[in-house]
Amino acid sequence: MRLREHGLRVGDLEPGAANSIADVDGVRVGHVTVRRDEPAVARTGVTVVVPPALPVAANAAVLNGARELTGYLQLREWGLLETPIYLTSTMAVGRVFDGAVAAAIAADPRVGVEDVVIPVVGECDDSWLSDARVQHVEPVDAGRALAAATANVIEGSVGAGTGMVSFGCKGGIGTSSRRVPGGTVGALVLANFGAARELRIAGVEVGRRLGLEDAYERVAGSCIVVLAADAALGPHQLERLARRAGLGLARVGSTAHHGSGEIFVAFATAAEPPVPDRDLDPFFQAAVDATEEAALNALWAGEDTVGREARTVRGLPREDVLQLLGLGR
Repeated sequence: MRLREHGLRVGDLEPGAANSIADVDGVRVGHVTVRRDEPAVARTGVTVVVPPALPVAANAAVLNGARELTGYLQLREWGLLETPIYLTSTMAVGRVFDGAVAAAIAADPRVGVEDVVIPVVGECDDSWLSDARVQHVEPVDAGRALAAATANVIEGSVGAGTGMVSFGCKGGIGTSSRRVPGGTVGALVLANFGAARELRIAGVEVGRRLGLEDAYERVAGSCIVVLAADAALGPHQLERLARRAGLGLARVGSTAHHGSGEIFVAFATAAEPPVPDRDLDPFFQAAVDATEEAALNALWAGEDTVGREARTVRGLPREDVLQLLGLGR
């Protein structure tokens, strides 16, 4: 069961049917999980968010930039997304980029002949649990994740989320959505951020009251958020929408530490009718609420994980959280 199914309500807006980014019609998500113990410990992978068609209007925003998103400058300059959005571990960005280029060429023989592509690849650091000195992720995994993309979005320790840690607990992939007049906004997060003591759920200081402890001393982490909307939003509006993801993370307890990276991408799947700026407030609210719940869903789906050097990260203590929130049986 997801946290909402226990009675938690995040915000006033209703989620879509699946409460996921795939509630934006045509959006799909695929994962490749790399998990092994020999010859080196791997807790890593690739996740890809696939719009229904490309290119689409898009833009990006940065809250704290101690991370990487390839293609960021082109997103900002042109307001267009030309490839799916790939997520992976920090030191696998180059290999996923190469695999994304190969996938683009396979999908369209004009790529590299009539024009080139700059794939969008975001990353978070999973080296606490996964041996980053070994090349676990291969270029072909980008294409495999793309081929596996589906509207049934799996959360938790899967794909790029396999080795992530959030608020001292097991992090990973989470997703949510909200319906607004004129459309749906969906969010997918790669959660690898937050100090344990800062965790808040529905305004309750869960981290402090449960005495959660950080898995390791370095509390700075990162979070990549992908927002999708099935409304005709322009690039400037999408930049504004992307910025609101930071408010969703703040509600969960993020303070965007000096060494962390909070990077947000937003794209729109509709071309018309255009949404006037005066009608953006519901979309902003949807982005904040969906991001908040997606981050919580990533935590809720996390399971105890043992990684390199026998390091162990526990999943969020669900029953204790439910009791604290007054949602326990």
